[in-house]
Formats: sequence, C-alpha cells, structure tokens
Amino acid sequence: MGNHSIQFGSIVVNFSVEYRKRKSLAITVYPDGLVIVTAPMDATIEKIKEKVHRRAAWILKQQDIFQQYEPQNTPRKYVSGETHYYMGRQYRLKIIEEPRQKVVFRAGYIEIFVPNKNDKKTIQKMLELWYRDKAKEKFEPIFRKCLEKLPLDTDRKAQLTFKVMTMSKRWGSCTKSGNILLNPNLIKTPKSCIEYVILHELCHLIVPYHNVLFYELQSSLIPDWRDLKKKLEFHR
Repeated sequence: MGNHSIQFGSIVVNFSVEYRKRKSLAITVYPDGLVIVTAPMDATIEKIKEKVHRRAAWILKQQDIFQQYEPQNTPRKYVSGETHYYMGRQYRLKIIEEPRQKVVFRAGYIEIFVPNKNDKKTIQKMLELWYRDKAKEKFEPIFRKCLEKLPLDTDRKAQLTFKVMTMSKRWGSCTKSGNILLNPNLIKTPKSCIEYVILHELCHLIVPYHNVLFYELQSSLIPDWRDLKKKLEFHR
C-alpha cells in the first residue's frame, strides 16, 4: 500500500492506494478519516490522483460527516446544582457528604454520596461508573428492538451483541469482526438518538463503509436520521 496526496484548493487530501485485480477505481472513506483508493493493477498514479481530485469535494464531505458524528466534551465542575444529561433530559447533581459512596437517581436529581464533596475526581469517577451501568441496562432492550428492523436472518441476529466501551471520538463503532461498540456517554442522549446510533452501526454489518447503498439502507430504517444526528451534536 502506498501513501500519496493531492492538493485541492488550500487543502491537502491524503490517501493510500491498494492495487487489486479489478477494472475500475474505488474510493472509500473510513470513520477515522482514512481514505483508501482501490485501483486496477495497471492504473498509473497520475490517473489515480486525477480521480481523487475529481472526488475531493465528496471525500472532504464524508470526513466532515464523520467528524460531526463525534461526541463533544464540555468541562464539568461536579458540584451540587450542576446539570447533567440522562436519557435526553437534564438533571441536577446533589452532592451529599457521607462515608458510604453511592449514586442514587431520584426526585429529579442525581444524588452522589461521597466522604468529601470537594473530591471532584472521585465524584466524576462515580458518575461515570453510574452512566456505564445505566448504559448496559438501558441499551440492551433498545439493541434488541433495533435488531428486529435489520434485514438479516434470525440466526445471524441471535449472534449479535454489543459492548459498552469508552471512546473519545465516537458515539459508536462497528469493528471489522462485526462487534458493535457503544460509548457509555450515549446514555446521556434521547432514546431516539440511541436507536439511531445503534442502527447506524448495525447497518455497517451489511454495508461496511459510507456510500450510496449505506445511506439508502439507513434511510429505509431511520427516515429521520438527519434530525437525530443533529440532536446528538447538542449533547456533551
């Protein structure tokens, strides 16, 4: 595989080339922004660069879509009265000093019991663990509901599951081996957004990369996915 680049206006587009026994060039943009050109064995680098230049606007658009799909982060203070999202709604923290550490969700508050209310690192860790536990609990029935919509045979669906994994730049991911990974912070977003992310990743089991076929499949399963994607951008 060779690494190359072209100049598109003021932007440099980097890409790698894989040569295979095929008749035409194909360009794939992956979630991490990597651009791979699959080319016929006899294709010249000049011809490849010409094709990449013609598709540069599309490539940049795809990379932008992936970047917008990333979760954002806002600095937190972890003090009483600060609001945090859970399932799309905002709830206030109530930090209570008590020897026994625990997190309780009740009466419109996320109550965190901790020996020292000024110990921000411990409070943050407890809240993150609570989010992770809630993610595992809430994602399971949503995941099963989404599987019902997927055009796969019953045996294949029965084998599918998900893992909750902290990711700094993605709400979700579908690995090459077919594992669905979900960011625990997704539990902060509305249920409809959780469904969107899960279905988005499940679609990759049928169409690995973002192309016309992928978006046709996604649109058939989630007609309002564009609106849901915008909602995700407001959750930190």
